[in-house]
Amino acid sequence: MTSSDLGRLWAVVPAGGAGTRLWPLSRARSPKFLLDLTGTGRTLIQATVDRLEPLVGDRVLVVTGSAHEQAVRRQLPPGTRVLAEPSPRDSMAAIGLAAAQLERDDPEALIGSFAADHLITDQAAFAASVREAAAVAAQGYLVTIGIDPTSPATGFGYIRASNPLPGFDTALTVAEFVEKPDDARAREYVASGEYRWNAGMFIVRASVLLDLLAEQHPDLAEGLRAIAADPSSLEAHWPGLTRIAIDHAVAEPAAAQGRVAVVPGRFDWEDVGDFASLAALTRPKEDGMRILGDESLVLTADASGLVVPAAGRTVAVVGLDDVVVVDTGDALLVTSYQKAQGVKAVVDELRRRGRTDLT
Repeated sequence: MTSSDLGRLWAVVPAGGAGTRLWPLSRARSPKFLLDLTGTGRTLIQATVDRLEPLVGDRVLVVTGSAHEQAVRRQLPPGTRVLAEPSPRDSMAAIGLAAAQLERDDPEALIGSFAADHLITDQAAFAASVREAAAVAAQGYLVTIGIDPTSPATGFGYIRASNPLPGFDTALTVAEFVEKPDDARAREYVASGEYRWNAGMFIVRASVLLDLLAEQHPDLAEGLRAIAADPSSLEAHWPGLTRIAIDHAVAEPAAAQGRVAVVPGRFDWEDVGDFASLAALTRPKEDGMRILGDESLVLTADASGLVVPAAGRTVAVVGLDDVVVVDTGDALLVTSYQKAQGVKAVVDELRRRGRTDLT
């Protein structure tokens, strides 16, 4: 990648979603990307921008919901560009809006989309993958960073790679994107060595992304470019934009045309999708219990799991293994690592009952 290409790389950070599988910690008014879930003193979105700064400097553009715009601005350095969506329209509209604005400013701009709520600990390996992905993107490809799988996970989509891309160290062409598999298929994928987890990281020239979108969803591409040309038209155009994920809108059809490449991501990656994954990131005490918050508030006997005493009151756990206890004062969650993915059903039920004050 040339220095001029590197100077045109912008980090686009979509910051949306309520993180319902981390309820009652994560809610619509305080989603997980605004929280410090690792005890480091940095929220997930702050850690994301920290990780990107050595690569792009201040060329960061965050896309978030209007309800969170001010909270995002308070957490990030002054002057960080923030676009506020009037309502959720899924990832293609969010990333496409950023791409259209950057294309307007610089027709040769490269963008890298990195979610605000992922954790990556190996900065050097991450940076190396991004640099190679940007070099490939400068040649006109839509590039994704595929995480080398460490287990047959069923909670992620997968990317099937094909042939090495000439002229690059690790880049491969992409044969297809695959939806979340069942356990048997996930084991086959990992054993084959051809598949990588789809972490939703895309690096591409802004104009290429929008041109690909125009081939599949011309009205959406036209609407995004119209907003970029006249930002005052956002409220008028936004409600009519197609609601679709970037994978379905452009990545899958472009892969079928041989226009997508993958750079293997050989670094630890976690999307903090539920309390089981959060527990794995929390250091255990000598008795095996993991505590996120004030350890003096937690009493345990013959127990293991994760406790979050966010309400500030004493929590005691006796005789339970792999338990999850989250106390926020207005809500108390008790579940297990095994059932952690089911927390979303509680949020759905609360919404059905009209308890938006708790969600």
